[in-house]
Amino acid sequence: MRVVDAHFHVWRQADLPWLSGPMQPRIFGPYEPIRRDYPVEEYLDDRAGTGVEKAVYVQANWPTDRAEAEVDWLETLASRTGWPHGIVAYADMTVPDVRPALDRLMRFPRLRGIRQQFHWHENPLYRFAASPDLCSDATVQRNVARLADYGLAFDLQVFDGQMAGAAALAEACPRVSFVLQHAGMLEDLSDEGRAAWRSAMTDLARRPNVFAKLSGFGTFLHRCDPAHIAWLTSETVALFGAGRCLWGSNFPIEKLWTDYATLLEVHRQAAGGLSDGEQTMIFHDTACRVYRLN
Repeated sequence: MRVVDAHFHVWRQADLPWLSGPMQPRIFGPYEPIRRDYPVEEYLDDRAGTGVEKAVYVQANWPTDRAEAEVDWLETLASRTGWPHGIVAYADMTVPDVRPALDRLMRFPRLRGIRQQFHWHENPLYRFAASPDLCSDATVQRNVARLADYGLAFDLQVFDGQMAGAAALAEACPRVSFVLQHAGMLEDLSDEGRAAWRSAMTDLARRPNVFAKLSGFGTFLHRCDPAHIAWLTSETVALFGAGRCLWGSNFPIEKLWTDYATLLEVHRQAAGGLSDGEQTMIFHDTACRVYRLN
């Protein structure tokens, strides 16, 4: 099967304060093994023999004033190695007008989307955004809507408690494709938590311009759990349909507890009950469509 990895990172430790400075709490737990350079050559070795033929890089939290430098570095890598094939960069959607930043980023030919992490949680270890309701902010909605004029997707990162706002954002920006990170980051695995996630996801899935990324499923477990991955895959595909789901490795984060081939195989098995066409959409076609990969 031909596969597109719709969510991976490469990095130089010196560019990332959270990797090079003091240890900072992260939602994926202790991360000493990845406090180092993760070059594209290592990523290519990790995915060798898996059938992954293209990949989309998602911004890795460089200092916000170096968003262009991050993409410029990636373009250099791509010119040398052919990877990545698409880039999701950072831009601040809370400024009065994001267009000057987008105009500067558009000089990079592999730019395909923007991510600004909006996720907020009562648990400060899981919190990234300064407030929980950025999706409902009028300035944010206006700036995100402008992505349509640039042909860019928006990688949407929220918890289930924020999904009502995310649905409003998607409605306010009908020409923008939203890619929900890690299928909504289910973190409460109790019956009540699963029910709340499912209810919020059901509402969000009613917005036809929202896609779900099947990635990062080990974030809160700190392991590659076949039963958990199968459950999340089944639930998400039932809500969004295979044509609005796409797979991502989230490497090297998931490398903290598994290897690439094992991770992909577990995800393939989780989707194994679907038709060949549906599996092709999840592992290849949807990512190519959303991120405009040739």
